[in-house]
Amino acid sequence: MKKYELVDEALLAAGPDAVWEALLGELTGEARWWVPDNTFQPVDGVPDRVGALTQVTVHTKGVDKGGKKLRFTARTTVVQRAERLALEYVDGAFRGTAEFTLAPLEDGGTRLVMSFRASPQGQLALLANLVDVGAMHTRATRAAFGRLNQLLAITPSAAPAAGGTR
Repeated sequence: MKKYELVDEALLAAGPDAVWEALLGELTGEARWWVPDNTFQPVDGVPDRVGALTQVTVHTKGVDKGGKKLRFTARTTVVQRAERLALEYVDGAFRGTAEFTLAPLEDGGTRLVMSFRASPQGQLALLANLVDVGAMHTRATRAAFGRLNQLLAITPSAAPAAGGTR
């Protein structure tokens, strides 16, 4: 069975508090910077509380564009405000973990890192033998981080610009 161990990062134009709020906004379904690829919906509790469950849907052709949808449930396992949010994938298309870490930069920006360590399940496990799911995940994550950086750059609370995705 395939196992993905991916690390993607971005240098963002806003401080850790603004990035944290944007991350939580996305995971509660209130923001949509991860679009066109993923949507999030709280199932039980809010994502910044240990034990909360969040339904993640990956729209393979983009939101509202048809195509296969991959669904999985994430349970929040660690919350350190504006520093670290860890999730465990407990049901659906993936089993494993994801972790977002935020680190302040000297110029007022933030380094945001997503570590994704998971194995595909069910039909996705079969598809993973034919398609590079890991590369698709990294492409989508980096694109989302780029959209987040653009959003934060136009937000009044954002700090001076600090690079982009890496």
